[in-house]
Amino acid sequence: MTATAQQFRTYVERNLDILGADPTRTAVVHHDRRVTAGELRDLVHRMARALRARGVERGQVVTLLSGNLPETIAARYAANLIGCAVNHLYNKLSADVQATIMRDVETRALIADPAYAGRAAELAELTGVQDVLLLGPGSEGTDLLELAAGQPAEPLSGLARPEDICMIRHTGGTTGHPKAICTAFERLPGFQDDVDEILEPEGKADDGMRQLVCTTLAHAAGLLADVTLRTDGGTVVLLDDFDAAEALAAIERERITHMFLLPPLLYQLMDHPDVDSTDTSSLRNVTYGGCQSSPARLASAVRRFGHVLTQFYGQNEAGGISVLSPEDHDPENPARLRTAGKAMNGVEIAIRDESGRDLPTGEHGEVCVRSEHIMTGYWKQPELTAEVLRDGWLHTGDIGFLDDEGYLTIVDRIKDMIVVVGGHVYTTELEDLLNTHPEVLQSAVFGVPDANRMEQVYAAVVRAPGSELDEKELREFVGNERGAMYEPAHVSFIDALPLTDAGKPDKKFLRREAEAAAATR
Repeated sequence: MTATAQQFRTYVERNLDILGADPTRTAVVHHDRRVTAGELRDLVHRMARALRARGVERGQVVTLLSGNLPETIAARYAANLIGCAVNHLYNKLSADVQATIMRDVETRALIADPAYAGRAAELAELTGVQDVLLLGPGSEGTDLLELAAGQPAEPLSGLARPEDICMIRHTGGTTGHPKAICTAFERLPGFQDDVDEILEPEGKADDGMRQLVCTTLAHAAGLLADVTLRTDGGTVVLLDDFDAAEALAAIERERITHMFLLPPLLYQLMDHPDVDSTDTSSLRNVTYGGCQSSPARLASAVRRFGHVLTQFYGQNEAGGISVLSPEDHDPENPARLRTAGKAMNGVEIAIRDESGRDLPTGEHGEVCVRSEHIMTGYWKQPELTAEVLRDGWLHTGDIGFLDDEGYLTIVDRIKDMIVVVGGHVYTTELEDLLNTHPEVLQSAVFGVPDANRMEQVYAAVVRAPGSELDEKELREFVGNERGAMYEPAHVSFIDALPLTDAGKPDKKFLRREAEAAAATR
């Protein structure tokens, strides 16, 4: 082992040091539970020792299937502490898709929330995973908390090396070979610096941060929790899922200072009848991102909550790319609200054409990014990695342009992907699934934004002759096969797919038709 590797300390070790410096402070709140920093730190060390006692070793993959629990954070920290990569599943995917992901990354142990014990047992049968460990008692696996209770809480030195994979994130539930995005331990501090810049664009995150987590810890909320816990006096308040009334109540009750929302969830918060009677004066930063947002709704949000909004544009492959700061959220300047802000510190953005030529200001092209913390690559997919990572530049697959002040605007996607609450849907995968139905001849899947600019999954389907297949039956078919996230919001049955001159399904035409129909409903 090199001297550099010997001196390397992971984000987990640094966070545990901070938790240990003030062990009596409240670190995590979940319902009526208040977990102190010392309790969380001890649990991480006990869990890490318990995992090692089960034979889990550095370099192996631990998969998490869990809701927003304090133990979820502890389990991820424990696995990372002993040098394991953590693969956190989205809960709403079907068992088959989850099993495909687990097999693809060669899962060594599955750690599951007792609420998902039944699904965990199903996944174990589908994948043959060696260990199913539950975050509490249950008949479908071994109680990891009980195992941890029998271990000492003395600090355990981290086993990870800089080049080891820290986290694996999937861009969506896939069949066969999912795109698994790998990030090394040495690059994670850059991700966390991104989050620092997002939460406090003017500099270091303030002490006493109180972060409301009301979206899944499997996604951006997990990184937000990490940054919160490493600040002096930082507290993470966990909700099981997003509910506007519960979120508003928590903001007032817990004096929340920071939170992250997808734009449609922000709109739900604004539209709830309790919003005007709720004290939200504690809010210092409301970060939003993940899909396109409505400038008009953002202007309303600024008028209601003040200058606390921060827009974040990024990718799991690239980390943070750009930020639209609170100062840029001017209700009288909707053009600025349409942008994704300026490049984050240490990030270079180039707009390039298909040949790789840099395009001048104002011209549309692919957004390409270079920074020190882009992904290591896709899990065991070197050809795909080489296609996306070229000469140190990440090709995002997004189409955008830069203005003369350096503000980035995203106008479209090259990748045929639909962003939905809870994850992403790839249209080709859903089309392939629909086409397996015995009464479907052809299908085309595309995204159509609703009134809140959140993409909805639309499917145009050509039925087999004589078929009476209806929308309800087709949606249930998709839900059973791929989970609720993939269910189309709308299905239209047509005689034939419109084609472009090149012979491809004309999805632009289908989208325009669907938008026109939606406007009349």
